[in-house]
Amino acid sequence: MPQVRTGLEVLLDNPTGLAQKRFGLVTNHTGVDAQLRSNIDLFLERFSGGLVAIFGPEHGFLGHAPAGQTVGYFIDEETGLPVYSLYGPTKKPTPDMLKGLDLIIIDLQDIGARFYTYLYTMAYVLEAAAEVGLPVLVLDRPNPIGGLQVEGGTVEPAFSSFVGLYPLPVRHGLTIGEVAGYFNEEFIGPKVGRRAELQVVTMEGWTRGLWFDGTGLPWVPPSPNAPSLEMAALYPGTCFFEGTNLAEGRGTTKPFEVVGAPWINPRALARQLNARGLDGVRFRPVFFVPTFGKYQGETCGGVQIHILDRFSLQPVRVGLKVIEVIREMYPERFAWRQPAADGRYSFDLLAGTAEIRLGLEAGRTVEELMASWEESLPAFLARRQKYLLY
Repeated sequence: MPQVRTGLEVLLDNPTGLAQKRFGLVTNHTGVDAQLRSNIDLFLERFSGGLVAIFGPEHGFLGHAPAGQTVGYFIDEETGLPVYSLYGPTKKPTPDMLKGLDLIIIDLQDIGARFYTYLYTMAYVLEAAAEVGLPVLVLDRPNPIGGLQVEGGTVEPAFSSFVGLYPLPVRHGLTIGEVAGYFNEEFIGPKVGRRAELQVVTMEGWTRGLWFDGTGLPWVPPSPNAPSLEMAALYPGTCFFEGTNLAEGRGTTKPFEVVGAPWINPRALARQLNARGLDGVRFRPVFFVPTFGKYQGETCGGVQIHILDRFSLQPVRVGLKVIEVIREMYPERFAWRQPAADGRYSFDLLAGTAEIRLGLEAGRTVEELMASWEESLPAFLARRQKYLLY
């Protein structure tokens, strides 16, 4: 028996309040119970005519679309239900999408890093629901990488985006239900003028120190390039590679666990990184050929980051240290991805600030930069205390 029961399973045991309600469901392929039964099938079995609309986040309701690819509206062939994309022409539900609903339910598996856009799909649903007075029910799920460690700075207002809409550390240590309460109280309420009518169905058996492989629940990849818990553990740091000309492992079997480029000597890089003595990891030289993404079809030299001790691992520090070392070794080859039309670097949007990029360019060390970047953490930890559910 699984040690943890998700909010979905807890709700289905006691579905008070759903009878005679017409509701929409924000979900994707991760919305399953411990026996891998779809929440959609379970709701349709229990509440005939209750579930009337589905809303899908990035990667689509089916979980098939690559990162950043827009997804359109369609009718689900199996159920006949309309599937509205919240990663297409709009990221926020429109009043027409919500028309006729008595309630909207959110059931998504987060990964534990600020960049994951499911958090901001939820934020926009809360905002839209607050505007029209529609109740919201969030079915809580585990933070795969635990709820104790918090790392990385928060988002400055000038760098707010769909990979960091509100002030939240890179590794936030919250469940999606806890994030919902925090967003609703601190940001949605002041923005709209009233909070969404939010209820979180809490899990049973989850504690803050529990990682996903201790829950007894099956791992369903939350997105196409999140195949494993090891990837999730490193992702708060290795996602930063997306903002550079380094291949982050997309198009390989180890996305966000390997990093490299055609111009990197893997053995030299591994020696340099291992000499830094970073806690909890070891770097192994590798060659890889991405089947899509950066350097598609080209042989890249680089490293695989192996986790030796997840509890001493500081993934944000690791990711930034890899960038620091590669910049030092290949100053003429390393580059940041060029700014978007609005002039903002994608790396800065991931970091939530320009100070990390500018500091590295000025020769400051990761240790120095993180010390100042994380000055906001004590205030955040105090602020988040009231939203902790476990």
